[in-house]
Amino acid sequence: MKFGPLPLAECDGAILAHTVKIGTETFKKGRVLTPDDVGKLRTAGFSHAIAAKLEDGDMHEDPAANALAEACVGTGVRAAAAFTGRANLISEVHGVVLAEPDRVNAVNAVDESITIATVPHFAVVRPRQMVATIKIIPFSAPKVAVDGAVRRAKASPLGLVTVVPFRAQPVGLIQTWAEGTKESVLDKTTETIRARLGAYGSYIAREERVPHNTQSVQGALMTLLDKQCHPILIIGASAIVDRRDVIPAAIQRAGGHIERFGMPVDPGNLLLLAYHNDTPVIGAPGCARSPKTNGFDWVLARLCAEIPIGRADIQAMGAGGLLTDIAARPFPRVAQDARSSRNAEETAPADDGAPWAPEIGGMVLAGGRSSRAGGINKLLATLDGKPLVCHVVDAMLATTARPVVVVTGHMSDDVRFALGARNIHFVHNPDFADGLSTSLRTGIAKLGLVAPNADGALVALGDMPQVKAKQLDKLISAFAPHEGRTICVPTFGGKRGNPVLWGRDYFAGLTAVGGDTGGRHLIGEYADQVCEVAMDDDAIFIDVDTPEALAAIGAVATK
Repeated sequence: MKFGPLPLAECDGAILAHTVKIGTETFKKGRVLTPDDVGKLRTAGFSHAIAAKLEDGDMHEDPAANALAEACVGTGVRAAAAFTGRANLISEVHGVVLAEPDRVNAVNAVDESITIATVPHFAVVRPRQMVATIKIIPFSAPKVAVDGAVRRAKASPLGLVTVVPFRAQPVGLIQTWAEGTKESVLDKTTETIRARLGAYGSYIAREERVPHNTQSVQGALMTLLDKQCHPILIIGASAIVDRRDVIPAAIQRAGGHIERFGMPVDPGNLLLLAYHNDTPVIGAPGCARSPKTNGFDWVLARLCAEIPIGRADIQAMGAGGLLTDIAARPFPRVAQDARSSRNAEETAPADDGAPWAPEIGGMVLAGGRSSRAGGINKLLATLDGKPLVCHVVDAMLATTARPVVVVTGHMSDDVRFALGARNIHFVHNPDFADGLSTSLRTGIAKLGLVAPNADGALVALGDMPQVKAKQLDKLISAFAPHEGRTICVPTFGGKRGNPVLWGRDYFAGLTAVGGDTGGRHLIGEYADQVCEVAMDDDAIFIDVDTPEALAAIGAVATK
């Protein structure tokens, strides 16, 4: 890859390395310079541009990141489209991450231009949380290095990054009491364990409370085994201090065996792991009574995901196992942030604080009058066997945008019928004759009802049937408020088109526009927040307004 001050004569197709302002226009870092751009730079007095130009053997950052991301994806994980050389892996389930450090390190060792960062091995995550990010450091990477990294990633039989979903486990709980033990302490412990299990998708199927002696614990254990409880937790009135203590002795008398006593995690040192046939039995440390994260959680989370755990796994927990006063590892509980209105499964944060992927709603404006279409509703014209509006909606549904809102107006019933039983939310705009702005206003109001916590909205026009799902996903991947990318606009050949992704901060401004202009003035007003996303074809310009335009794409008009 060439990099540095390139003569303007060599800059066609080069990638701009640093943002340049030319009067009122801004060419942002990463822009692929067009002949028109080069002309503007020359007119502004530039003779060179700091840019990168790919050579034979180079692979552009986005295809490189996409290739590695797809190679890393295991079950329970999806890859978001790459943008600026970054492709994020997102969890699709509530569960435990498998990302073995040795395998991750092997990929990172291939070439300094290629990196992958993951959440910790065995971290607990929820749907829509980031579990890994692939970043190509410069504007390109050697193809031979990308191929090598892909091979190493694929060497993991389950995928380099996997999320094993939690499965509802019927957990048995035994609590022992001694003279002076308060019932309120036992009750509080039960509630703490119930909440802890709930965060891992499991529940207490049966609880036994018995005196703290070997015979009583043995009897309670046999009862829970008969009831098919799995796993079984034992919390003693007194901590286990030896393999021959009350609780391990009771497990062995019941026919179980001790796998490991003691763990290199603090709090949690005095945990005991045992098995009765294939049923795990945990002698819990005293810190299990506390809602704060401790070594007990590390074991319990894996068991609730049915991830095998044995002596070697416990031994390997020492690196990173000092948890005392580590605020970054909170016990899963309902978040008190902007997501607090979501259901319980969606609101509890992950143990390791993995960031959330933005929640983007989809919106398709399908309420126009088709006034230039020759007396038909252009959205109902058929292309490849289905109405034009169905092409746009299906492309939106093939992305991660959820929910999808369709705004109807002219011939509302016919449009709804055409879309059938698709998983969308309809809203009718009674003022559709007053222009596109009224449909935009109606759609944003509906999105606020069905997705009150949406971080943004991807707004598509119903008469652009050639826009593809991968192009919409690229806009979603580009959206990054923390990096100043809150309005994402598609471009081709340096020119802007549709759809546009708007951050929620602009919703109020979008509802205030009038006529048929949409939000174009906001793009100019907030130029520093605009992210131009280059596309691979001109579908972002092709809206079908006339009979000639319908014929040009092969659509057939219907009366």
